Amino acid sequence: MRATTSFNKMLALPALTVTDVTVGGGTVILDIRHTRPLLRCPCGWSTRAVHSRSIRRWRHLDCFGMKTVLQGEIRRLACGACGRVVTEDIPWARPRARHTIEFEQLVAWWTQRSDRTTVATALRVDWETVTTIISRVVAEQLTDARFDGLTRLGVDEISYAKGHRFLTIVVDQTSGATLWVGEGKNAATLGRFYELLGPERCEKIEAVSMDMAYAYPAATRKATNATICWDPFHVVMHLNKAVTATIRWSKLTKTGLPLSGDDARDLRWALLKKPGDHTEAQAAVLKRHQRSHHSIWRAQQLKERFRGLYQLDNPTHAAAYLDRWLASACRSRIRPMVKVSQLVRDHKDGIIASVELGLSNSRLEGTNSKIRLLNHRGYGHHRANTFIPIIYLACGNITTTLPWEPRPILEPPRPTT
Repeated sequence: MRATTSFNKMLALPALTVTDVTVGGGTVILDIRHTRPLLRCPCGWSTRAVHSRSIRRWRHLDCFGMKTVLQGEIRRLACGACGRVVTEDIPWARPRARHTIEFEQLVAWWTQRSDRTTVATALRVDWETVTTIISRVVAEQLTDARFDGLTRLGVDEISYAKGHRFLTIVVDQTSGATLWVGEGKNAATLGRFYELLGPERCEKIEAVSMDMAYAYPAATRKATNATICWDPFHVVMHLNKAVTATIRWSKLTKTGLPLSGDDARDLRWALLKKPGDHTEAQAAVLKRHQRSHHSIWRAQQLKERFRGLYQLDNPTHAAAYLDRWLASACRSRIRPMVKVSQLVRDHKDGIIASVELGLSNSRLEGTNSKIRLLNHRGYGHHRANTFIPIIYLACGNITTTLPWEPRPILEPPRPTT
C-alpha cells in the first residue's frame, strides 16, 4: 500500500486528499489537496470564483512520535455577502487557525485538566499557542444561547493577581455554570454583562445574589424586575466583626473584669464558632466569661439569634423575626451591635429576600475556589485576557472531547441584524 493511501485512510478528513508524504527532521509533512470545488466563506456564502491562492501549513496530531504537518494550497474568495476578500472555510481547521481541529481538541482537553505549561511541553507547542487555541475553542462554544432563560443569578468578585486586580464572576444559580467573567469589580464592569444580556433578558431576571458592596447593586438596576438578595455569609461576617469589636469596646469602657491578651484571644475564637462546634475548652471559656463579661456574651447571643434567621422553618416569618432582632440589638446598648443593627436595617429588604427565596452565594464560593485552584495550577496569571478563557473552559460548561471521540453538536451562530 502506498504511503499516501495509508495516510488518507488514517486521516479520514473531509474534502481532503493526501498527494505526497515527506519524512525528515522529526517531522512528517503531508502534502494535501482540497477536493471541494466550491469556495465557502465562513459566513456561509459560496462561489466557484478564486481570488488568489497561497500555501499554508496546519499542525496535526503526532504520528509515531513525530510532528505531523499538513501542507496545501488554500484559496481566497471575494465574498458577495461580506463584501470582503477572505480565506475559504475549510472543514479540517477553524478560521485563521494554524492547527487542525483534532489537534486543538487535544489541547483543549488537556488544558481543562492541567496547566498550560505542562500541555505546551507535552504537545511541543509554544505556551502562547495554547492560550490562542483555548480562546478559539471557548469562543466557538460560548454562544449567546447560554443567556436564554436566566432567572436567578449570583455575582461576586475574586482577586487573581497582586495589586488589587479583580475579576467579576456571574453564575447561573440554577445550573451553577459560569456565565460571564469580566475584568474589574465596579459597576461599569457588571454593567457590561447586563448590556450583553439586552433589555428583554434583563426583564426576565427575578433575583440576583451578591455581597454588600456598593458597586454591584447600582449596575443591577438595569434588571428592573430583579430582587437583590444579600449573601448570608457576608451579612453574618459583619456580625462576627461586631462581636470582635465588642471585645475591644469592653476593654476600652472597662466593662467587666480585665481581659489579658491570651484571654481575649481565646474568647474571640470561641465567640466566632457555632455553639455546636465548640471544643470542651472553648465551652468552658464561654461559661467562665458569661457573668464576668456579660456584654460580650450578649453580643454573641445576638449574633446566634441572627443566624437563626436563615434556619427558619417558614421563610415567610423572616420579616417579623428580623424586626424582633433589630429591636433587641438596639436595646442592647452595646455600641458595636447597635452599629451593625443599623447596617442590617439599611439592607433589610435584601436580607429578607435571601431568606424567602433561599438564595446565597454558596455556588459562587465553590466557583471561586475552583478559579483559585486554576490560578495556582497555572502559577499565576499576569493578564486577565489569558486567564478568562481558562475560567470559561473549566467552569463554563464547555465540552471538550478527545480527537477520537464525537464532537459536541453546537448551535449555529445567530444572524446579526
